[in-house]
Amino acid sequence: MKGFILSFRSEFYKSRKTLGFWASIILPLLIGVLLFTGFYVKSERLVSLPPMVLWLQFAGAILAIMGSLILPMYIIFIAYSVNSIEHRADTWKTLFNLPIPRWSVYAAKYFYAVFLVFLCLALFVLFTIGFGNLLSIVKPELRFDNFHMESELAQIYFKLFLSSLGILSIQFLLSLFWADFLKPMGIGFICTIAGVVAASKGWEYSYLFPYAHPMEAISSMIKHNQSDPSNRLQIDIFTKDVSVSLVIAFVVFVAGYFIVQRKSVK
Repeated sequence: MKGFILSFRSEFYKSRKTLGFWASIILPLLIGVLLFTGFYVKSERLVSLPPMVLWLQFAGAILAIMGSLILPMYIIFIAYSVNSIEHRADTWKTLFNLPIPRWSVYAAKYFYAVFLVFLCLALFVLFTIGFGNLLSIVKPELRFDNFHMESELAQIYFKLFLSSLGILSIQFLLSLFWADFLKPMGIGFICTIAGVVAASKGWEYSYLFPYAHPMEAISSMIKHNQSDPSNRLQIDIFTKDVSVSLVIAFVVFVAGYFIVQRKSVK
C-alpha cells in the first residue's frame, strides 16, 4: 500500500503542469462559462420557463454533448496523457525497476487516470450548480434559485463516471504499449463514432459496447416512477450499460496487469 501511495503521489507531481491535468479543470470551467454566457444573452427568451425547466435546459445543454463526443474523447486523451510522460522521457524501464512492486506502479497510474476523470466530472457538477445560481443573481428574472437539483446532478455525473470506466481501462492499456498518440487516439476515435452510431440508432446490444456507454447512460438514466407524487427526476444509476462498463473495467484492468507483468515495457 505504501508503494501505491508513493507512486500515486509521484503521478500527481509529474502531471500537475501538463495539459492532461489542467484539461480536467479547464474543460468544465470553459463549458460552464459558455453556458452561462449563452443563458445570460438569451435571458429574455427564457424568462417564462419554470425553474425546473430552466435547470433541465441548462444542465442538459452539455449532457447531450458529453455523452456523445466530449466525454469519450476526453477519456482517450487522459488515458494517453498519464502514460505519455514515461513515453517521452523513456523511463518505463527505470520506473518498473524501482524497489516498488510493479502492481503498485501500474495501479497508481491507472487510478490516477480514474481520479482525473472523477475530478473533471465533479467540477462539472460544481460549475453547473454555481453558474446556475449565479444567473439567478445577475438575472433575477431567471428563477434558478427557486428550484434545486444538486442531488440529481451529482447522480447524473456519477453515472457518467461509472459508464466511462470501461473506455478508460481499454484506452489506458492501449496507451501503455503504444508511445505514439495516433494509434490509441485513432482506435478510440473510430470506436467512439461506432458507439455513438450504435447508441443513437437504438441498437439493442449497444450496451455491450463500452464506447457507447456514456450515451447509453444518459438515455437510460431517467427512472420512470408513476406513483411518485413529487415532481422530481429520479435517476436510475445502475442500469445494464453501467454494469457492463464496470465489468469491462475490472477485467481489462486485471488483464492489463498480467500483461505488464509478463511483458517488458520499453
